[in-house]
Parts: sequence; structure tokens; C-alpha cells
Amino acid sequence: MSEAIRHSHARAVVIGGSMAGMLAAAAVKDQVGSVEIIECHDLPEGPGPRVGVPQAVHIHLLQSGGVDALEELLPGVIDQLAASGAHRIPVTTNMIIYSPEGWYRRWRRATHRLMTASRDLTDHVVREQVLKEPHVNVRTRSRAIGLLGDGRRVTGVRIRTAGEGGGEGKSERETELRADLVIDASGRASRMPQWLAELGIGGLAEDRVDSGLVYASRMYRAPVPTHGWPVVSVNADPRLPGPANAGGILPIEGDRWHVGLMGAPGGQPTRDADAFEPFARTLRHPIIADLLARAEPLTDVSITHSTANRRHYYERLRTWPEGLVALGDSVAAFNPMYGQGLSVIAQGALALRELARGGLVPGLSRRAQRAIARPVEAAWALTVGQDIHFATTTGKNPRFTDRLLQRYVNRLSLTATGSFRTATALTDVLALHAPPTSLIRPGVLLSALVGPLRPQLEGPQFTPEELRLLDGVRERS
Repeated sequence: MSEAIRHSHARAVVIGGSMAGMLAAAAVKDQVGSVEIIECHDLPEGPGPRVGVPQAVHIHLLQSGGVDALEELLPGVIDQLAASGAHRIPVTTNMIIYSPEGWYRRWRRATHRLMTASRDLTDHVVREQVLKEPHVNVRTRSRAIGLLGDGRRVTGVRIRTAGEGGGEGKSERETELRADLVIDASGRASRMPQWLAELGIGGLAEDRVDSGLVYASRMYRAPVPTHGWPVVSVNADPRLPGPANAGGILPIEGDRWHVGLMGAPGGQPTRDADAFEPFARTLRHPIIADLLARAEPLTDVSITHSTANRRHYYERLRTWPEGLVALGDSVAAFNPMYGQGLSVIAQGALALRELARGGLVPGLSRRAQRAIARPVEAAWALTVGQDIHFATTTGKNPRFTDRLLQRYVNRLSLTATGSFRTATALTDVLALHAPPTSLIRPGVLLSALVGPLRPQLEGPQFTPEELRLLDGVRERS
């Protein structure tokens, strides 16, 4: 193919109707004549649960870098999310965080922002905006079972579609769907390594780093109005003896709190509803348990063991076929404790869009795969850089350089408890606005050398208004 495929004739197929699939469609919809999304399940009409997404019951948020990328991809979507009940959280102004080095201050000047909402609401708002495009369609009850083409170029997918009754066997039919671009956004269950092997492409490197953390989630009716209410987080400290544990409360739509508790082997949360709040009291500080004692549980406890960091290094393959891109969890999935997943997906989709602006030209797929790997690499360094220091972690052991780097990060975190400049530098990296290498700039190194400029806080920093609201709850109870 010596020139770009003509826009009106080009066809893209996206495997998976997840957030990654929708954002993949958003990334290429202006460069092709049609986008067909292949989804094995039916999609909900509104902000309801989507079959096949067990992780939706757990905490999700958009880091500042993800918020910006999502708005670039779908202009107006952030305002639409806020209008639907999602919360804009100024960082660190509306955050109460207990780090291993102490309480972070709620600086009056907000440098970044989070978006918090249920995963069902976020999926719905994004899905609605993507699917309003007349040339973007979803083929439900269909599953991609293989790629068409060869090791040089992918030309489409083979799909299996269920019959009217949704049954198997004779009620299913297989068809071929031709495409100029195939995007795999099928998540952790992706069969891309197997499909590449069938095309004669081998040598794929993979990493898996698992801290063994178990994640438990539950929804609560908040005892206070959640508009303007802070995120609350008690972080794990891998230096302490015993199983690591952590927890957080996110304000979400409907005056609810989405609560997540995490524990390592030997001290893991369970599905037992009666044990949820007692487990929260085992964290390094009882703030989450104290808040939950005033709230009303709305759901049962949901558990996931899928907290491993897993990554396929597609960008390193010597051979990569034209017409194929992988995005989202099919490339890399992260420990959800750090809240990076959705933001990495949005940034990867934005990178794909920027490259696709020039049309489906030769070399686009390889360049896109390398561009998608950049936000993946940043988040990987953050999550794995923390997880390898837990005693229960398998898949990678910390080397001398890892331990040295961790000591430096600990020093930065300590400094951030009393230095706005250092807190901002750390947040730039955690929010996926800057690469981890930015933490070794001369100004940041100097800040770490000087240390915190203010004394450490002795406890959580609630505002007078928040304390009045909590006191009102105490009086009513």
C-alpha cells in the first residue's frame, strides 16, 4: 500500500465494547468511513452494569492526565460526566491522604484534578457520546475468534455470532469481517499473543508482577452531601511487618461513597459484610472505619483477586503487521490500587488518534503501538515500582537500584508532606502528566535534600465545614 487508504472507503473494526473499545473508536472515527465494534454481550441502555465487566463494582477514577486525554478525544465529555453526577476533585485540595511518610496537606492551590464516579456511569457517558456518531456501530453477541491476513498485514477478523436465543452450537454462525484497521481492546482476556503466533509472529515478551493483594469494594449512602467532599485514602506501607493493607473512599454520584479495602496474603478482606468495617479498622489509621460507622451500606461486598500487573511488550517485537493495533488491558493491566488504568487507556487512545490524523498510512500500526506503550511504561514504572517492595510479591524482586530509588521516592514523599513544590512534582507523575524521570530534575533533587518546609500534620486535615457536617451526623445518631 503506497498511499493512505481513502477516508470514505476505510473500515475499522474494534474488538471489545469496553471503555478501551469505545475510546479506540473515538480515536479513529474521524479518519475512516465506518467503525464496527465487536462485543460479546449486550450493552446496557443507561448507566447500568455491563455483563463481563466484574471489575466495574470496584473503585475507578480518572487521573488528571486521563481527564485531559478524555476531553481531547471527546470534547465536552467531562462536563457531561459532571452534569450526570461525577465529581471533579481538586488535587490535593480535596484529598485526605495518609502516605507511609505521613499526612499530605490539602494545599489551597489545586494543581490537578480527578474525576470520580461509578464505572457504570463513566462507561455510559462515554459510550453514549461515541455511539451517537452514525458511522460507529456495535455488533453485540459477537466474539472475535481470529485474525485474517498474515504476518505482514492483518485484513480483518473472523467472528462468531450467537443466534436469537443466545445459545451455542448450531445457533452460532461464523463470518469474516474485512477491515483496513483492527484494534484489539478485548481486555485481560485478549487472545492476541495466540493470534500473533498463528500469523507466524513469535518472541513476544511478557511480564507479570503480582503483590497478591485482594480488593474488596462496597457502596455506602454517605452521611453527608458528597458535593465537594474529599477523597480519603490510607496507603499501604511495605516497610511495616505483617500483611500490607490499604483503603480508600471516593465520593460518587447519588451522594454515595465507593469504598475499597485491600489486603495482602495473610490479611485479606473477605466477602463477609460483617467483617468489612472491622477490616477497615486494621488499616494504619482508623479514619475510614470511623467514617463508615456513620454511613449506610447499600450493597454486598465484592471481591477480586485480579490485582496483578501484567504487560505484553508488543512494541518490542521485530515484526508487527500493518492494520493491527492493541490498546488498553490487552496491552497492560495494572494493580487497581493505584488508579492508573482508565487514564492509561485514554492517553493511549489519544496517541493513536494523533497518529491516525495522517490516514491509514504504511507504518501507522507499529508507530501507534510504540506510542501506546509510552503511557503504559510510565504507569508500569509507578505501579510495579511500588508493588515489588511488598514481601508477598511474585514475578520480580527489587534490585539494589530499585531499593535505592525507593529510598529516594520515600524521601520525596516525606518532603511532600510539607512542601508544595515537591507535592506538585510528585502529583505531576502520579497524575500521568510527567514521566517518572522528571523527579530527578535539579529543583526536585534540591527539594528532597532540604526536606519538608512545614511540620508534619498530626492527623487528617478536615475543613471546619466538613467537621461541622460530621458533628451534625454524630449528634443525630
